[in-house]
Amino acid sequence: MDNVGIVVNDLDAAIAFFVELGMEVELKAPIEGLWADRAVGLDGVRTDIAMMRTPDGHGKLELMKYHAPAAIGAGRENPPPNTLGLHRVMFAVAGIDGTIARLRAHGAEVLGEVARYEDSYRLCYLRGPEGIIVGLAEQLA
Repeated sequence: MDNVGIVVNDLDAAIAFFVELGMEVELKAPIEGLWADRAVGLDGVRTDIAMMRTPDGHGKLELMKYHAPAAIGAGRENPPPNTLGLHRVMFAVAGIDGTIARLRAHGAEVLGEVARYEDSYRLCYLRGPEGIIVGLAEQLA
């Protein structure tokens, strides 16, 4: 897999959120032209993107802000975790409590609570910018 794409309204807020999670901005660029129209199947595409990379370089998120055609909502705002479709993106973190505290400064809200899965992980889901559900997993020693 090369990357996961997420369409957002506030590109700068989404970048700040994922940087706080430990990702790095690999590329920021405007995207438009016939090739973009053909690739995504829309006419008159004009977007700004930010390619975010995990610190190990193995995972990427492409954040996209559509200027034209305008982005449209997929339905219900802030859908629950059992909604059909792309569910969430899970990140491995070294300290889940500290990560939650840092992400709360960017508007993140924990959906339930931090739960322990056997003797393996501490896990939680939280809602980040644009209603994106992000999972956090702290591996236990």
